[in-house]
Amino acid sequence: MNTTMTLGGHFTYFITIFLMIAGLFIVIARGNLIKKLIGLGIFQTSVYLLYIAPGKLVGGTAPILSDAFTVYSSPLPHVLILTAIVVGVATLALGLALVVRIREAYDSIEEDEILNMDAVPSRQEQA
Repeated sequence: MNTTMTLGGHFTYFITIFLMIAGLFIVIARGNLIKKLIGLGIFQTSVYLLYIAPGKLVGGTAPILSDAFTVYSSPLPHVLILTAIVVGVATLALGLALVVRIREAYDSIEEDEILNMDAVPSRQEQA
């Protein structure tokens, strides 16, 4: 049996790294708050892939004991990712709620405009 990994065997890791870099770039480089949340979602998806990719063994089956099977896949990564997805959805919902409140208060969702509005003192603060 050949135990060396081929380049194709690491395909999921290449996709994971690409999604991580793309998500991080979007979060850092974009000024729109909605785009930042989309970048955060892409980054979270890459973390899900990072955990799920090694969780499935080729030829493995569910961990139900039987004499017919000798190779089993671990269900733990899938359970952890299910929890992470729930936390990710809650984080995204909170982020969207904050963006709605920021839009109501500043009439913009662009980070630069919001920072400029905060930097200029209002007339009430000057008096």
